[in-house]
Amino acid sequence: MSDDGPNRSIDLLVDVEAGTGRRAGLEEALRTAIRIGRLGPGTRLPASRALAAGLGISRGTVRAAYDQLVAEGYLTARQGSGTVVALRAQAPPEPRTGAPSEPRTEAHGGGGRYDLRPGSPDASAFPTALWLDASRRALTRASAEAFGYGDPRGRIELRIALAAYLGRTRGVLARPENILITNGHLQGITLLARVVGGTVAMEDPGVPFHAEGVRRGGAAVVPLPVDRRGARTDLLAGTAATAVEVTPAHQYPTGRTLQPERRRTLVEWARDTGGLIIENDYDAEFRYDRKPVGALQGVSPEEVAYLGTTSKTLGPALRLGWMVLPSRLVGAVADAKLHTDHHTEHLGQLALADLITRHAYDRHIRASRQRYRRRRDQLRTRLQPYLSHGLTIEGIAAGLHVLLTLPPGGPTEADVTAAATARELALGYLTERRLSPSTPEQAIIIGYGRPADHAYSAALDALTSTLDAVLLPPVPEL
Repeated sequence: MSDDGPNRSIDLLVDVEAGTGRRAGLEEALRTAIRIGRLGPGTRLPASRALAAGLGISRGTVRAAYDQLVAEGYLTARQGSGTVVALRAQAPPEPRTGAPSEPRTEAHGGGGRYDLRPGSPDASAFPTALWLDASRRALTRASAEAFGYGDPRGRIELRIALAAYLGRTRGVLARPENILITNGHLQGITLLARVVGGTVAMEDPGVPFHAEGVRRGGAAVVPLPVDRRGARTDLLAGTAATAVEVTPAHQYPTGRTLQPERRRTLVEWARDTGGLIIENDYDAEFRYDRKPVGALQGVSPEEVAYLGTTSKTLGPALRLGWMVLPSRLVGAVADAKLHTDHHTEHLGQLALADLITRHAYDRHIRASRQRYRRRRDQLRTRLQPYLSHGLTIEGIAAGLHVLLTLPPGGPTEADVTAAATARELALGYLTERRLSPSTPEQAIIIGYGRPADHAYSAALDALTSTLDAVLLPPVPEL
């Protein structure tokens, strides 16, 4: 058995039980590690010389133990390929009871063969070449201190780039010192809940997952109803809210825009009470049939904490978000960030700064907007015949989803769910997004961002088949 080959410098933790012979103890330790799955099939083992040196035993003892386990079928050895765990050496795992369930997030969970759930862009369209180029440029230019610990607010390069970008595209009044980089929207609202405390009013319907993040941040949550003109900001005065989160440009999930008089009421509430407005600008880059709605933060920067992310524009996997904070909150939120995870990782920040500075981020968003607009138009065309059955479409002018409201006389969300499940179609539903069960309105939330291009047409076929099943009377058999 040769010590040459790819496995000669591999490390391995082996616990040889005291009181046993060295060879017998090594053999049993390896057998146990393989049986319980700690050493899985195909795992390479260290060369006999390296393992012997690490254990303080002779090389001959290790080679003899390896030979015995090869003979028993636990290991395989080939000249030049080293020693590996045999592919069938691992015993079947014991059944587990009470295993922890996988955590479920707003966009996580079981999809169907056809996935039209809201909350996610097309992950297959991630701009890999663009990101690689930006990463190379960022790494090449990065100073040594970029690879160490840093300011909890984030890299100054990205904060400078964002200040210019958000001012230019969203009307945000931002200085780099007021920007804090986060690992996404959830971390942002959780940090704010820790700092502001008290009670946070949140849009209903909205995102229950975010509401849970606020609760875990230490604040209470009170639902703020949403109607045809957006969040009922006129009701804030009757609550004990110390902060309110709103999506004024494109409410999720209704797609409604907060009307001007309610925006004014919201700002007046914050100024009169010292309350904080948390502005979630989650998909404002995607608008199709209307002029952009400027950020509320530009009207009252000292009353608004503005939050945005790359989750819809690039992809949720990057975990890159930002907050533009009122000056009075910067120190406290930065301290909370410091004691949460110190800072968001630097290399992604530098790559994003490069994309924004070179306007590659703008070009990518424009191209994405065109793709999603084509998808939106396809969906609207496919839904048009069903509007005569009492369904209404909302939120179609912007974003990555539409709300298809069901008529009061049915079908119900349960009817649609049953028909969709039978066709392996995953959709979103309005009742899942409610913070309280007070409103009986039912609707389907159709996300047109998630499927890959090649799968989108088939997903729409499954959708129309589902609607046919719940809306059209069955054809009588002859």
